[in-house]
Amino acid sequence: MRWDNLTDEPVEHGRTPDAALFGADAVTTRTFDTPEFRGITFHEVRARSVLNRVPGASRMPFEWTVNPYRGCSHACVYCFARKTHGYLDLDTGIGFDTQIVVKVNAPEVLRRQLGSGRWRGDHVAMGTNVDCYQRAEGRYRLMPGVISALTEHANPFSILTKGTLILRDLDLLVRAAEVTDVGISVSVGFLDSELWRTVEPGTPAPERRLDVVRALGEHGIGCGVLMAPVIPFLSDDPEQLRATVAAIAAAGATSVTPLVLHLRPGAREWFMAWLAEHHPYLVRRYERMYAGGSYAPTWYQRRITRQVHELAREYGIGPTRAGASRRIRPARPAPVPEAAEPTQLTLM
Repeated sequence: MRWDNLTDEPVEHGRTPDAALFGADAVTTRTFDTPEFRGITFHEVRARSVLNRVPGASRMPFEWTVNPYRGCSHACVYCFARKTHGYLDLDTGIGFDTQIVVKVNAPEVLRRQLGSGRWRGDHVAMGTNVDCYQRAEGRYRLMPGVISALTEHANPFSILTKGTLILRDLDLLVRAAEVTDVGISVSVGFLDSELWRTVEPGTPAPERRLDVVRALGEHGIGCGVLMAPVIPFLSDDPEQLRATVAAIAAAGATSVTPLVLHLRPGAREWFMAWLAEHHPYLVRRYERMYAGGSYAPTWYQRRITRQVHELAREYGIGPTRAGASRRIRPARPAPVPEAAEPTQLTLM
């Protein structure tokens, strides 16, 4: 494993590399002999920074992220973040699933960065690279401190997750929504249990994720669903799309936004190896579909988006506006001046 590329020291010709996330002398490697962590190695690091600026060329509708972890035990074969493990000379296949970097001081570093005079209070997205509520969070409990730091500074944020552990922090999320804008989304791309077991083996079942949506709604917390990924030829049949959208609506989701599978370098190789093992008859079709790059053809993406949006309207839900941050419960109404007659207040 190589950590020496993570340095703040100038390199030859006067060029200075990107600021390091952590120092090699601050790495502690641990394993735990418990069923949920068997076969997983944790590299505990003390981060120098946890606010990450999203590259300008990115398609993401936000500029800043916080990722307490690198690598993810969800082990989704299509995960676009696999390539990031290569920066540390870690394997982007099984190594991404089993070698987890944990930024153990993430909450305190975030609190310091949010308090800096240079920070402008921009929206912070979490769970967009690897899941901040993966299994490791059950042990390291970094998210309560992260959410509390954002709440203390009334900083808007959003969370995307496949994990059910987010319900542990329900009270913290409600408290945060009283002072800032908070958006919560759960990722559920399909319902097929056989497909789930092979393509997302470390995640809670799709039905359990929809239970999260339902539970949040029962506590007054609006939750959207990112219907991702829609996997060509495996989860894109019209009846499959209908069943998934119907289940999302039944769970009380406030929105549904489809996203077709994209295969960036690092993820592409791992996914295609999985495809050759489980669905070899589809390999040539995928090679043709993704011959132009990481994304499916525009016509295909538009067709899926149109179908899902039509189904969403039919079931009474709609797509999320790109970049929108939703307050997860109504803000407290502003004081109303006394009137001679009783006044009916509204939160809408």
